[in-house]
Amino acid sequence: MGSWKVTLCAGVAAVAATLTPTAYGYAAEPAGGVSVTPSAPAPGDEVTLKVTGCSGKKATAASKAFVSDAHLVGAGSGGSLSGETRIRTSIDPGSYDVTITCADFRVRGAVKVVAASASPSTPASPVAPVRAGGGGAAPLAAVDDSRVEGPGVAHAVTGLLLAGAAAVAVALRRTRRRRGTD
Repeated sequence: MGSWKVTLCAGVAAVAATLTPTAYGYAAEPAGGVSVTPSAPAPGDEVTLKVTGCSGKKATAASKAFVSDAHLVGAGSGGSLSGETRIRTSIDPGSYDVTITCADFRVRGAVKVVAASASPSTPASPVAPVRAGGGGAAPLAAVDDSRVEGPGVAHAVTGLLLAGAAAVAVALRRTRRRRGTD
C-alpha cells in the first residue's frame, strides 16, 4: 500500500475508535457503527457521515461543529445510511460531540477538528493544462497552428453549385404546383 493509503486507513481507524457508538433511548438491539470521512477535518471541510444498523431510511447527525445537521439517507432494513455536511469555518480545533438520531436508536460520538493547514494539499482546480483525451480529434487539437484561414476558392465554388442546385429544385417544385401535377 502507498503511504497515503496507510495514512487514510489509520485516520479512519482512529475516527472509528473515537466514534464508538453508545446505544441509548428506545433501542432494544445494539446500535450500528459510525464513520466520518475525512477522519480529521479542518474548518470549512466537507465531511461524509455513515451509520450502519439503522432500520429506518433516514437519520439526522447533529453537532456544534457542523454548519447544519446532516440528513442521512439510505436503503434501511439494517443497511447503511450516509449524508454530508460541512465543518464550520469559525470553529476552533478540538473534539466535538456528534449525535446521530435514527428511527430505532441514537448514537453518540465525537469528531476531531484539526487546525487548517496554510496551503491545501490538493488544489481546488487544475493548475495546468489537462490532457483529457478527446478520441480521434486529440491529435488534431494538439497541433499548434498559428495561422487561421477561412474557406478557399474550392469551398466558394462548391457552395455556389449547391445554392444553384437548391434554387433549381425550388423553381421546379413551384412550377409543378402551379400546373397541379404534384
